[in-house]
Amino acid sequence: MTTERRNTTPEVRQVSGWTVASVALLALILIAAAIAFAAHRTHTSTTGRDPVAATTSAPPATGESFDVPTVDAFGRRVDIPRNPAGQLRAQTGPVRQPSDPDWLTAPPSGLAEPGGWQRVHGAVVPFSTSDGPTRVRDGIAAGYAHTPQGAAVAAAASINQVAARPGDRALVAARMVLTAADQAAFDAGIAAGKLPVQQPESVTRALVAPDAYRIDSYATDLAVLRLAARTPTEPTGTRSWVTVTVGMVWHEGDWRLRGNGQQLPTTTTTDLTGWTRWS
Repeated sequence: MTTERRNTTPEVRQVSGWTVASVALLALILIAAAIAFAAHRTHTSTTGRDPVAATTSAPPATGESFDVPTVDAFGRRVDIPRNPAGQLRAQTGPVRQPSDPDWLTAPPSGLAEPGGWQRVHGAVVPFSTSDGPTRVRDGIAAGYAHTPQGAAVAAAASINQVAARPGDRALVAARMVLTAADQAAFDAGIAAGKLPVQQPESVTRALVAPDAYRIDSYATDLAVLRLAARTPTEPTGTRSWVTVTVGMVWHEGDWRLRGNGQQLPTTTTTDLTGWTRWS
């Protein structure tokens, strides 16, 4: 069964900051990274089981799991895990069901708590207590709940991680599904130095947590959602957000970005009414 919700589209504008740092890099991957998926697909799960149900939850994060926390450009807490892949968190929060009235709008649990947003390879990514991630494989966090919330958490994590490590074949393979036509372009991008394994800090420091998400449509195999990331406040005091539309597919037992060889649609908005914040 497919649940859809349509929304008005805010004015399209030229955007910068978070979009330049993450979405533009991601677009290059969307055009060119299928070979990475093909080369590493054997490392992914083929069971088709819900990863939250099929994996053992990590122990609760403790003070010993993190170094001294920091803040992002907007003064928001960011935890520094001692595990370079990030610190998994016990899945103690409720997992929403399709029968719940807030199935599409409830936030995932734990993201407003310490450990909810962690800096992994320079980029800030979410670790919820209800919708994953629930496992680390080959140094990459994975295992997101088969829910709208799981798709949103996976989208926020995948965009920032792929943007931070666009030339990391294992990472791209784990977090994306791309077309075979993009294979040669991916190799060419690496050969030309356009897809570094790790972006410098001057790039990754812009890969901060988005403020909110909104589900545009949801089916068991495809979630189309938008993420909204804050931009610096304008001199007039007006606050605005860059938004990006992301397609997430349920593939081999997890949510992954779906590449289609096109730039991700971006807009700006000054109103997050109707959006779900991570609190």
